[in-house]
Amino acid sequence: MKKIEDNNTLVFIVDVKAEAKAKALKAKKAVLKGVHSHKKKKILTSPAFQQPKTLRLRRRPKYSRKSVPRRNKFDHYAIIKFPLTTESAMKKIEDNNTLVFIVDVKANKHQIKQAVKKLYDIDVAKVNTLIRPDGEKKAYVRLAPDYDALDVANKIGII
Repeated sequence: MKKIEDNNTLVFIVDVKAEAKAKALKAKKAVLKGVHSHKKKKILTSPAFQQPKTLRLRRRPKYSRKSVPRRNKFDHYAIIKFPLTTESAMKKIEDNNTLVFIVDVKANKHQIKQAVKKLYDIDVAKVNTLIRPDGEKKAYVRLAPDYDALDVANKIGII
């Protein structure tokens, strides 16, 4: 017999041996009965074992490895080198509302379009490019219908 006092008001008398015996009998019963559950087996569809995707934490450096972020040297001035002033380029300006530029070989059409927009304040309809036999990239910049290539060429100083 064990006496347990709770807040000095109620007194419980607990038979510890009887409690332990009841617990043991319950455990015996459970062991005799056994577990009647089926674990569902996962069907493997591939002969190769795939490693599970585990948690990969992002890097959290204590200090930055560079003092200053790198400056992008490939700006609008680097993209467009110079306008072409050949006879065929002049013909394009007059007939097709198109300006012709020599541009950086690594520049794509989107970059060329943005550079022309920023440098000359004109809207571009489309850009065609080709790489010349001497390795330079030539860009045919077709202007929007509301801009005149002759006026823009005059402003730039081609004509």
